[in-house]
Amino acid sequence: MPPKTQFPVEGRTVVITGGSRGMGLAVGRQLAEKGANIVVIARDYERLLQAVEHMRQGAQNPQDQRFIAIRADLTLPSEATRVIDEVVSWNLGSSPDIVWCCAGSTHPTLFVDTPVSEFQNLMNSNYFTSLYITHAVLTLWLKKPSRKETASIAADATTDSATTAQSSTPSPPPARHIIFTASFLALYSFTGYSPYSPSKAALRSLCDSLSQEMNLYAAAHPQEPPVRLHTIFPAGITGESFDAENRIKPDITKMLEAGDKPQTPEVIARKSIQALESGHELITTDFLTALVKRSMLGGSTRGGFFKGLWDWLLACLLAVVMVFVRGDMDKKVRDWGRKFGDSGNQPSRV
Repeated sequence: MPPKTQFPVEGRTVVITGGSRGMGLAVGRQLAEKGANIVVIARDYERLLQAVEHMRQGAQNPQDQRFIAIRADLTLPSEATRVIDEVVSWNLGSSPDIVWCCAGSTHPTLFVDTPVSEFQNLMNSNYFTSLYITHAVLTLWLKKPSRKETASIAADATTDSATTAQSSTPSPPPARHIIFTASFLALYSFTGYSPYSPSKAALRSLCDSLSQEMNLYAAAHPQEPPVRLHTIFPAGITGESFDAENRIKPDITKMLEAGDKPQTPEVIARKSIQALESGHELITTDFLTALVKRSMLGGSTRGGFFKGLWDWLLACLLAVVMVFVRGDMDKKVRDWGRKFGDSGNQPSRV
């Protein structure tokens, strides 16, 4: 018998921010294929409608599954609250079960060549969109049970004596999930990504903090569904966003990441979902990122003693390896400066 998944989605409602393209679109399609009801949020309404249709075509149970597109600018906290209220209304009074944050953008340029406004834009797009929607949904989950859920709790209370006679250990309710999408660059950054990496590293820190904080509510309210936090750390993701960033990326950055193979959104979505089903909290989708993650765990959850021991052994190895990796990349940057100057780009050839 296959092991029970720790990320059931069939019949559950999933909110996906940034779900109209790229990784968000692939996540929505694959969760639809597993039977989820999908709420897609983005700013471009035409693309939203196309995304919903794409997901609907892959539905496991087309007769029963439901889909909705919601246009919103999640860099505004009021919009996040509006979206969650709209989801509850559309979902017949029930809150969503899963929120997967895929919204984001990148601007790979050298630090002094980056307009100050762009740093704020990237924090808004990559960090605050996730923070605002998370704050809105956690306020709902932890402070304001929906009408349907309140009725369910009341009904459960009236049948406590009967169920106690049948079973003294009722099954715990399935967990709710919040999933952030960070980046390999949240674990190890390099020249050209100073505007972008901090906004993704902030997501990893937020996940660590909230992961522990949710234990408070789980212990105080054992009858309520627990809340689990996760962060995905993809490396390069093929698609139009990847092509756009390569058009402005400094040549020196392209040189440093030469040889890295980006993954398709579909591969990243599939590997992420598999890791969620296995109960992982910090999730990587390629071998190199998995290794680097071990050297950066700090106080992050390890998944038990033996996994922690394995991570420690790999971290010991990586502590040595990364000395040489950093040294090699530093040498390449110095050589570049001596050869081409400080622009980060090769001189134009006429």
